[in-house]
Amino acid sequence: MAVQHKRWSILHKVLSYSVLVVFAGIALFPIWQVVNISLRPGNRLLSTVLEFIPGDATFDNYVRLFTERDFLLWMWNSALVSFAVTVTGVAFASTAGYGFSRFRFLGKKFGLLALLTTQMFPATMLLLPMYIMLINLGLINTYLGIIIVYSATALPFCVWTMKGYYDTIPVSLEEAARIDGCSSFGAFYRVILPLASPALVITALFSFMTAWSEYLVASQILQDTLLWTLPLGLKSFEATMSTEWGMYGAASLIVMVPVVILFLALSRWLVSGLTLGSVKG
Repeated sequence: MAVQHKRWSILHKVLSYSVLVVFAGIALFPIWQVVNISLRPGNRLLSTVLEFIPGDATFDNYVRLFTERDFLLWMWNSALVSFAVTVTGVAFASTAGYGFSRFRFLGKKFGLLALLTTQMFPATMLLLPMYIMLINLGLINTYLGIIIVYSATALPFCVWTMKGYYDTIPVSLEEAARIDGCSSFGAFYRVILPLASPALVITALFSFMTAWSEYLVASQILQDTLLWTLPLGLKSFEATMSTEWGMYGAASLIVMVPVVILFLALSRWLVSGLTLGSVKG
């Protein structure tokens, strides 16, 4: 009986790992394709040769990316905008979420419902009114204009995330801090914010991703090529009659690197930040 149970246990592990390997292969296949295309000479998108690395592999596409295009400028623009949106999202969401979690005031439920309602509509529906607002403010084709739009898009989700996480932190901790001599802001800054670090990480990551990979809004607001972000730069590889697939693949891989590094660096906070704020303790 024990031998049979052991065989079933081994079979179960083999099947489990086999399924994981298959799905890992499915997930990695597109990335391998992009790497393969970026290393091919010329503009060859499709190839009938199934090679892990092309036999005539070359890094010419990567060299051309930095020498023939303003790729470094696009990266700088994206980094600047993403950093500003991240800082804005963390600053406003951490304070607004705390206010919704701890205080009672007129319009609290309506405010939370309004923030939730904005998540029901795609960003494209908000593009026209935001575009008109930026025209009236003279912020079309400026960094500040795109930062405002991205921050407004990311903040509703971030505020709800922070509010849900603050709800799990006992109020007694703040009361104890006030007894020890802290002001209300001191208790928030010294006690609550450090405890809410997982939610702050989620807020920062979501804000960063909102700005780093967005194309549609940027294409309408940033018309000067010197202000282009990475998605707009990558779009420029497409022409009417042809597309520079090799450079497209090389740029896609480089754009992915900062996001992967960020996820790996913040991975230990991600699970707790996404789950603990969902249930009030």
